[in-house]
Amino acid sequence: MIRFDTDYIAAGGNRHPAAADWDTTTGLLAYGSGRNIALWDPLGSQRKAVFALLRGHSDDVNAVKFFHPDTDWPDLIVSGSVDKTIRLWQVDPAFNNVYNTVSILEGHASSINCLGVINGRQVLASGAADATIKIWKVDHVNHQWETSLVQTIETSPNFLPLTLALSVLNNDDLLLAAAGTKANIYVYATRQNGFDYQVTLSGHEGWIRSLAITAENDKGQAGLLLASASQDKYIRLWRVQGDERSIKGEDQQLDENIDFENLLSNKTHRVQTASDSFSLTFEALLLGHDDWIYTVAWQMYAGKLRLLSASADSSLAIWDYDAESGVWVCTTRLGEVSAQKGSTTATGSMGGFWIGLWSNDGQSVASLGRTGSWRLWQYDTDHERWVQGVGISGHTKAVMDVAWARNGSYLLSTGSDQTTRLHAEWIEEGQRSWHEFARPQIHGYDLNCIDTVGELQFVSGADEKLLRVFDEPKGTAELLRRFCNIDDVPVQELPAAANVPVLGLSNKAIDGDVEEPSDHMFVPTEDAPLQIIGFTGTSAQDHSHLPIEDDLARHTLWPESEKLYGHGYEISAVAATYDGSLIATACRASSLDYAVIRLFETETWRELKPPLTAHSLTVTSLRFSSDDQYLLSTGRDRQWTVFQRDKANRSVFRMKARDPKAHSRMILSSCWAPITVGRIFVTAGRDKACKIWDLERTDKEPAAIIRASAPVTAVDVLPHPVQSMLVLAAATDDGDVIIHLVEPAVWTVRSSHNLDEV
Repeated sequence: MIRFDTDYIAAGGNRHPAAADWDTTTGLLAYGSGRNIALWDPLGSQRKAVFALLRGHSDDVNAVKFFHPDTDWPDLIVSGSVDKTIRLWQVDPAFNNVYNTVSILEGHASSINCLGVINGRQVLASGAADATIKIWKVDHVNHQWETSLVQTIETSPNFLPLTLALSVLNNDDLLLAAAGTKANIYVYATRQNGFDYQVTLSGHEGWIRSLAITAENDKGQAGLLLASASQDKYIRLWRVQGDERSIKGEDQQLDENIDFENLLSNKTHRVQTASDSFSLTFEALLLGHDDWIYTVAWQMYAGKLRLLSASADSSLAIWDYDAESGVWVCTTRLGEVSAQKGSTTATGSMGGFWIGLWSNDGQSVASLGRTGSWRLWQYDTDHERWVQGVGISGHTKAVMDVAWARNGSYLLSTGSDQTTRLHAEWIEEGQRSWHEFARPQIHGYDLNCIDTVGELQFVSGADEKLLRVFDEPKGTAELLRRFCNIDDVPVQELPAAANVPVLGLSNKAIDGDVEEPSDHMFVPTEDAPLQIIGFTGTSAQDHSHLPIEDDLARHTLWPESEKLYGHGYEISAVAATYDGSLIATACRASSLDYAVIRLFETETWRELKPPLTAHSLTVTSLRFSSDDQYLLSTGRDRQWTVFQRDKANRSVFRMKARDPKAHSRMILSSCWAPITVGRIFVTAGRDKACKIWDLERTDKEPAAIIRASAPVTAVDVLPHPVQSMLVLAAATDDGDVIIHLVEPAVWTVRSSHNLDEV
């Protein structure tokens, strides 16, 4: 019995303020990643990254909320997407941490932007780009979920909703605050016929990106506090309380340049519900951020309220109420506070924080940055400070290609987010977990393809006419040696490090002189063995801790050693021989003149002419056989071609075989089977088929055809048989990865396994 397990998922977060939530019950953090929902346990003991992806939406996920409508009902995850639908996900009783879609809510005419829920109430609110807010009722009857649309609130022409906040006013009445593409907050309260418009709160001078509402204390007394975060760089606090209570609040201390008349208002607004009347007043103005504020989140800690704000100025701020002065004070600032603020990502800027979330106990904070990576801070009570811990990372756009190191010690991935990332397994104290250990390339063009050249180099191609070759630096080698037990590289012979000059695209080698630690870097202690600190020099000299996101962006670039020219259009495919002596490359093409395969020898990086010709359209895949005797190419022209290496002149390849009509639609991927089963290769295409070919057959018919439910975008075969079976992996356009066990000689599929179901 062959078993398949998912060991590692790297998934970057969607840059949308409503696209994540941290559950107070399970401790899980759910966030949108492309069209999927990723699940992560930030405080779990297994040190694992994302452990599951929830698939179902057909477009990017913009909003995610954990929802506990009743203590006797199963817990839910609610998600809203650009595909105009809302999905309810319930944990599978048979499999822990596995969620299935139990209901799909349809009715919006455009992208879902935000969600609002109240735990303990069967009410769900959704705001969309169709300028409507819809109120849904969620019920659980006979183990089945039932949903119904209760009310539609039109927000046009006032605003498009970007954020919602729902709360209970008393035992029966509910309050809904909505805001978005205007500088006002619109407040609704339940009356006889549902939510009824009450008041408009003015004061902000830009779009409002986040609303958060909470009770003033944990005893159910007093009133509510509503926080609003805006693109005007300010946070405003509003107090809601019953009319019978006195209105008590102190204005925040203000800068003398602030326009008091426009920003502050002492007007008392009346909110009338079906059974009671409430007052709503301005409470305080919080100043401190230098750029747009994307999210605010309340947290009750030790009986006192705290507010967390995340801003595009690359900082998180924690605000506490000072009872003596009556002022809300920023007591802690996390993130980037340095002279490099505002720089490009390649030179170290975080690019802003889009989301900030509290853990249930208030002792941890998680934040999503521009690069799609999650940062995690934990409060060290012994030393009374916040310490940055192990976060997670991943690509923020489509991953276009992956390549293993020749010895299988690490994995390189590259994609449309213009980055190349190195992933490896951290081995320590009997635990194993995969992490991103380096970001060798941060480019200005979308990256399309990658392959390793020997043990110390890789070559990548992007939406430009040249390829770039990179050398492994000392910093990466030391990291891999320290954490992954990869110690097969003479470190002293490697370049020190690299950086990207301003307005440049090439990673330049630098000498790696050590810098003095900056004031904001944390210092490791014996009491905090998992504490993560920033590297103290450009070559990442301190290798006692895992690299955090700041280090990945600043100190793990690989120096560029060569540029390879010759192609006339954007690079589409690259492959290197297993001995590292040659690489083959191709570019996008619409004619024979450009659909050529160019060969470069790696000793002097000289092109071997003439180029290989066979295709008439873009070459989509290039693969060398394991003994480097054959080169397989496939293309958009639906054909495959095999070139054979000349035994006398190893620099010469000649056409061995071809099939101009191998598939009915374009071929997207190809690979070789282990040489022990013969000269066998596999092609996969948009015609929803994988075809197995025997190079020695003379009839040019496939030895086997494996059908798929969607276009097959990638295919590969394990380099050695398992239990006398070929292990063939095929990935489809709808996100499935299917493992087929194929019996050689008869070429029969004995079993198939969907990785989402094992």
